[in-house]
Amino acid sequence: MIRTVLGFRQTEGMLDPLAAVRTPQDPACDVYLTGTVFLDIIFTGLDSAPVRGTESWARGMGSSPGGVANMATALARLGLRTCLAAAFGDDVYGSYCWDSLAHGEGVDLRLSRTVPGWHSPVTVSMAYEGERTMISHGHEAPPPEQPMPGLPHWGVPPARAAVASLVPGEPQEWIATAAAQGSRIFADVGWDDTGRWELAELTDLRHCEAFLPNAGEAMRYTGTDCPRAAARALTEHVPLAVVTMGPDGAYAADGRTGQTAEVPAIPVEALDTTGAGDVFTAGFLMGSLAQWPLADRLAFAGLAAALSVQEFGGSLSAPGWSEIAAWCHRVHACPAQDPAELCRYGFLRVLLSDSERPWPLRRAVPTIGFRQLP
Repeated sequence: MIRTVLGFRQTEGMLDPLAAVRTPQDPACDVYLTGTVFLDIIFTGLDSAPVRGTESWARGMGSSPGGVANMATALARLGLRTCLAAAFGDDVYGSYCWDSLAHGEGVDLRLSRTVPGWHSPVTVSMAYEGERTMISHGHEAPPPEQPMPGLPHWGVPPARAAVASLVPGEPQEWIATAAAQGSRIFADVGWDDTGRWELAELTDLRHCEAFLPNAGEAMRYTGTDCPRAAARALTEHVPLAVVTMGPDGAYAADGRTGQTAEVPAIPVEALDTTGAGDVFTAGFLMGSLAQWPLADRLAFAGLAAALSVQEFGGSLSAPGWSEIAAWCHRVHACPAQDPAELCRYGFLRVLLSDSERPWPLRRAVPTIGFRQLP
């Protein structure tokens, strides 16, 4: 059975990771997002990089909403009530992305809009040799003619949390608005093309609860040569710093308590790393809202990212509870597993104790344009 709660679709039997902490006074939205939605077209099965002047054939292809949709999908598949404010083109690509997110993934798009005459941004991703090359095209969407009715300035709804991508030297007013309304801000950051790497230019960091850069970004911003030292240095500017270290796992430092935690990565064969950072952030945010211990949050985020990189695509590969439950069952059934390693993920066995639950899958259709003939 599917029911609607204040615009959020809920499926009967779907695991709610926040069930133990929800109260009637909580906002309807768990996580608020805003950003650009791309149509991602992913070519897979390439033996090598394309060569100029030649034609390359891929053995596989998929399409899915990308950009901020990667994060929205990752959050929704973990059972969080996710609200996305974004512009969608009024072309076929925009309609496909809207339908995939709203109906395939259960993302609330009440704050999103379709822009007449504006075409959807597109990214073509080519995965080969464990790497990816991307080509993108698009134009900035025109601003809305008027704010959404019934919402505060910048149209930011009350939410438990919000995810922001910080831009050096470019403060975003909605972040301060969300924080003032009580949202917990979880932020990442992209590569600083200016080469300055000045923390002072990340002015919105003062509104954030957690900052989740990768090791290279963290060390450049802090002038350190160690990801762990970088995380500790960042706690002078943000309460919680989480530094991802690729195959070496992740390290977190909480400046409020002095607590630190480190979890190694799960060794997997990575096919496509698109969206892995979004999946990691979604998993860590979910564990934070569920009030899990810091080490458990890191372990879960790393597991979710490890599951995602074994499949192609960004939003397509984001794991839901069905994939997480299947992984737990598989590793605990394997007699060769190190008992100490299994203990690290023991907290999931309690959450997934109802192993016979008919885990429903909410999935976007990964191909555009199949038409049913009469």
